[in-house]
Amino acid sequence: MILTTTNSIEDYKIAEYRGIVSGTAVNVQKMKMTFNLQKYYAAISESVSEVKEQAFEQLKANAEKLNANAVVGVNVDIELTTSNYVVVTITGTAVSVIKR
Repeated sequence: MILTTTNSIEDYKIAEYRGIVSGTAVNVQKMKMTFNLQKYYAAISESVSEVKEQAFEQLKANAEKLNANAVVGVNVDIELTTSNYVVVTITGTAVSVIKR
């Protein structure tokens, strides 16, 4: 599965647009506030990485359901809620591409 933020893929031709797909993930464990800001920001960074990976997996699975082999125009939105939950939403256009 090819994922790109651009609207085209070099050396590939978009044969068919399959539809808009998304993947959303939220960290299950609430982030705890600590007096050590370095530890707090390190924990947020780690949580964002994990949640982002989950959202990308969901995006790919949704694209595969549409028989797509690529997703173009990928946009990643990361939000830290007031309750200290990390929410990652990824959207893009599922397409079928062929090598030129």
